[in-house]
Amino acid sequence: MKKDTILILDFGSQYTQLIARRIRELKVFSIIEPCTIGATKIKEIGPKGIILSGGPHSVYEKGAPSLQKRIVGLGVPVLGICYGMQILVKALNGQVKEAKKREYGRAPMYIDDHHDLFFSLPAKIISWMSHTDQAMVLPKGFVQLAHTGNTKFAAIGNRKEKIYGVQFHPEVVHTEAGLQIISNFLFRICECFATWQLSDFITEQVNQIRKRVGKKNIICGLSGGVDSSAAAILTQKAVGRRLKCIFVNNGVLRRSEAKKVISVFRNHFKIDLHYIDASAAFLGKLKEVIDPEKKRKIIGHEFIRVFERQAAKIRNVEFLVQGTLYPDVIESTSFFGGPTSRIKSHHNVAGLPLKMKLKLIEPFRQLFKDEVREIASLLKLPQDIIYRQPFPGPGLAVRIVGAVTRERLTMLREADSILEDIIRKYNLYRDLWQTFCVLLPLKTVGVMGDKRTYEHVVAIRAVTSLDGMTADWAKLPHQILEKISNAIINKVRGVNRVVLDISSKPPATIEWE
Repeated sequence: MKKDTILILDFGSQYTQLIARRIRELKVFSIIEPCTIGATKIKEIGPKGIILSGGPHSVYEKGAPSLQKRIVGLGVPVLGICYGMQILVKALNGQVKEAKKREYGRAPMYIDDHHDLFFSLPAKIISWMSHTDQAMVLPKGFVQLAHTGNTKFAAIGNRKEKIYGVQFHPEVVHTEAGLQIISNFLFRICECFATWQLSDFITEQVNQIRKRVGKKNIICGLSGGVDSSAAAILTQKAVGRRLKCIFVNNGVLRRSEAKKVISVFRNHFKIDLHYIDASAAFLGKLKEVIDPEKKRKIIGHEFIRVFERQAAKIRNVEFLVQGTLYPDVIESTSFFGGPTSRIKSHHNVAGLPLKMKLKLIEPFRQLFKDEVREIASLLKLPQDIIYRQPFPGPGLAVRIVGAVTRERLTMLREADSILEDIIRKYNLYRDLWQTFCVLLPLKTVGVMGDKRTYEHVVAIRAVTSLDGMTADWAKLPHQILEKISNAIINKVRGVNRVVLDISSKPPATIEWE
């Protein structure tokens, strides 16, 4: 029996994949396609419902993404979110204008109609808004379902045609009962059945990799983190001994990281692991480079060059597996063809040379970290790998603000090791999404042993998050912060001051560069 599918059309929102993630949480299969998809392709997919994502544009901007009227005439239920609602209103001859007052962040929302989309919800909830335009006149057949103090049409619906729109973002955790709203659309309006699960994803990916690779050998870019480790084991299920893993020491790894990776994958998993120490080459190319985008691209290009040289030594190789995740992709560019604004380049996304000789396989390109951890658990990876905190591909290079030197790397490695040891000692490691040190490009005056010092500053970054798309700074106990600061200043030569980063994402990113 064909599984129920929800089709998400990407209009460029940073949260597009969050919509897909919420749908998967509810055990319904979902796929994302660019907003330019034609009605013929949609009919081939055969979705039970269509969701139009948000986006960074105004519907009246020159070149702004538009909606084909044929899509809403297919007889398939439609839900427009934020820009998706505005483009629905415009396409169906309603009116959208710039709002007198912009609405960002949390906003109390009052539900006017509880029949379907808001079934079982209270009369008032907190919604997450992010818009400067709003619907002023509804298309024929639509009614108001909810409102806020600033937005009359916070939610609208045409029950006869099963077309709905919400000005807020139900997919983000900040919206109260957001998952219930999506659930109501899936099960009450689209009449879906909750039959999809991540084990199905594993089976599908194994079959796809096996079919695509054929009898060729395949290389996996292994870092030792959960993403690349799960990608390696998943690929091993598909191709067996034809998997060849390559681990590159780029010179910006954490303390003892190379030794740990070699030990785990050669000794425990018995994987054919090729280790290349290219640290001198990477650090040489990073010399005096300050700009974070240049750092990322230099590391990305050198990473691929090292891979290509090693791949040339292995016969019958055409494919490269990477553990790329959706947050990496969406911050670099829109994977699904939508007009997403780029935030920063990721070494395994935007740093790939156009003429790369290996074909990419990225099985987790549509997934979030917590979903990959669940897959890793199903694949029976060790717990310390599954729950290892995310580590950026460019490594410590993007945690050193300014020039990357061996001296600065040594200071950062020592400080980061101390931080992790204390966080683990107090059993906080798995409660935090990420916790790490950043070495700042400045020195401050201090007093140590009755002598004046003029040394470096280390910033502590600790955040909580569900998926890496949004994050809040972690409220670590003061006594633990004190222990971290004292240990770093006392043990790391060259550091005399420790500061705490208390920025959320957004507006900041988790990493500093």
